[in-house]
Amino acid sequence: MTWWQRLSCRMAAWQRERPVWRADPRRSRAARRAARCEGADPSAAGHPGPPPTGFTLLPWLLLGMGSLSNVLQGETPNPWIGGLGLLAFNSLYVYVTFRAFDRARRESASTRVALGLLGLVTTGLALGYGGNWLMFFPLLGLATGATLRGPWLGRVGLLLTLYAGAATWLRDGWDDASGIAYATFLSSMVTAAILSLSEAVRELRAAREELARRAVAEERLRFSRDLHDLLGHTLSVVVVKSEAARRLAPRDLDAALAQVSDIESVGRQALTEIREAVTGYREGSLATELTRARSALSAASVQPVVRQSGAPLAPQTEALLGWVVREAVTNVVRHSRADRCEITVEGAADRVRLTVTDNGTGAGTPATGAGAGGAGLTGLTERLAAAGGSLTAGPAPRGGFTVTADLPVSGDLPAGGAEWATAVGAGAGTGTGAATTDAAAVTAPRARRPPS
Repeated sequence: MTWWQRLSCRMAAWQRERPVWRADPRRSRAARRAARCEGADPSAAGHPGPPPTGFTLLPWLLLGMGSLSNVLQGETPNPWIGGLGLLAFNSLYVYVTFRAFDRARRESASTRVALGLLGLVTTGLALGYGGNWLMFFPLLGLATGATLRGPWLGRVGLLLTLYAGAATWLRDGWDDASGIAYATFLSSMVTAAILSLSEAVRELRAAREELARRAVAEERLRFSRDLHDLLGHTLSVVVVKSEAARRLAPRDLDAALAQVSDIESVGRQALTEIREAVTGYREGSLATELTRARSALSAASVQPVVRQSGAPLAPQTEALLGWVVREAVTNVVRHSRADRCEITVEGAADRVRLTVTDNGTGAGTPATGAGAGGAGLTGLTERLAAAGGSLTAGPAPRGGFTVTADLPVSGDLPAGGAEWATAVGAGAGTGTGAATTDAAAVTAPRARRPPS
């Protein structure tokens, strides 16, 4: 695409943009088309106001109207040379200023060469004719400020100011030199400051939009994890209890009805949790999750053994450990083919460790490393890592499968860290490090489930 075609494209985009910005400054569709036409970042075109292009610097060419008037009225010696000089200056000025709004083209060698040629043409016209032709020095300063931004701008701007003042002094004396020098310095510095600020605003807006997109993506990921953990565990419990009710119905109707009642309770609780998760107010409880884990394991003919020791935990820590218990027990029920599952919570002064171990022979989940494992374990690994903890999962040394979560203790803990133990579920006893079992888990027929 030639520079004439690019100029036509920008003129068309600018004409399309004017009524859009007048009607609604927030609309950015036309601005994005103009940005794509210019090869710029479309996300930076949604800022308030017209899209920045070289057209914003074109009106300053009116400073050369005095020189054009001199050429047309025959007041300039060798008018053909003056006319060619005007054409060369205007062409170079338009070329440089339009490329100044694209960082890649602004820093290219061709733009720097064009700026140097613009300086030579300005010097030749100013020294050759003087008078109105000296106004090309402020235009040169404007093009320099638009092109050269950064640490070199101050030095180049100061040298250009001194150069313009010296050239004017040699041609027309000191009276005009101070005004031209001041105008050159002001045009270069103010132009660079305004354009740099405008570019920074566009970059900040693009960064804000990117952060907004990432926040939306992270929230979607968080919500998908919550739904996976909620529905995966709940539906597994419903399936296990439904199979238990089907097996018990022919010979023990009361036991089957008890399982159906449990299904109804689990379903109602699941509806409540989903509503809370949707509204963003769900806080997990370790005790609640242990109670549900015992019920789910017992329904699947897996003997639950729960041991707890250490100081009471902060709500945030309990919530994270509750998610681990939910996911680990769901995997035990669905995949392990185990008949015993031990859940151990060991609290220390600064760390707490949760271990879920089964003695199954079913298909397990690979050891969890950096993002390894299933979707549930992967999500839990990320959750715990964000809280300064870790999650590992893999085959146990004596057979079966083990999930271990390690977390820092957060919140104010009571002094002493006395041992505490809580029996989980209705009818359970209490005791320090006591194993909790269920008679139904021993007498009920064991459900052998293939891996799902």
